[in-house]
Amino acid sequence: MRTPMVADGGAAAMSMALFRQIGTPRHGGIVLVADHAGNAVPDDMALGIAPELLERHIGIDIGVAGVAERMARFHEIPAHLACLSRLIVDLHREEDHEKLIPTHSDGHVIPGNIGADRTMRIARFYHPYHEALARWLEQAQPSLIISLHSFTPELASNPAETRPWEVGLLYNRNEAPARRAIRLFEAQGLTVGDNQPYSGKLLNATMNRHAEAHGRDYLAIEVRQDQIATAAGQQRWARLIAEVANGVALRPA
Repeated sequence: MRTPMVADGGAAAMSMALFRQIGTPRHGGIVLVADHAGNAVPDDMALGIAPELLERHIGIDIGVAGVAERMARFHEIPAHLACLSRLIVDLHREEDHEKLIPTHSDGHVIPGNIGADRTMRIARFYHPYHEALARWLEQAQPSLIISLHSFTPELASNPAETRPWEVGLLYNRNEAPARRAIRLFEAQGLTVGDNQPYSGKLLNATMNRHAEAHGRDYLAIEVRQDQIATAAGQQRWARLIAEVANGVALRPA
């Protein structure tokens, strides 16, 4: 497992892992990317929030790291996992997106991000992450990329919103792989969201950049967090996603 390090941000700053990679990609195989798999905060930065918030959905995609690790180790789908919390820089946003450095998240104010040095964070975290991911994918030339995320069953800021889907498939222009995956997940008796709980037409930054811009097929998968909050759930979903991804990769368009 390779773990590149972030460049030192100053005399008081401690280097930290920006991402980690599990497994070795097979040329033309399937790979997995998880932009929100970690909740690390650099030692020289303070968000000004209660530490337990980093364990909630505003700080990390709950369950994703466990699923991705099992997919890499037991289903031969290598993974590129971010270690940085989305509250420092949201790696799954465009560089100029207003929420790249969130000052509010699901009803919580993030004081340390108000007036943050945007240019510094982009140079220190955002660019190195995406440059490393680009090199990894260029070497792998995958037939299919899985972009794995999880979503909370309800938002604290909008508890009346119903989120019945156990899994959702997001897509922007290239929708054919997602539509095949929707059918395969539904065949397992699952309630599947078609561009739900978010639309990939609006939120698809990493796959727009690393997949659609290069003509690569992908599955942007959102699993509801209660499905993968336990080791048993992570094992089940690692198998389900691996089976669906292999089915999509092997079937003609």
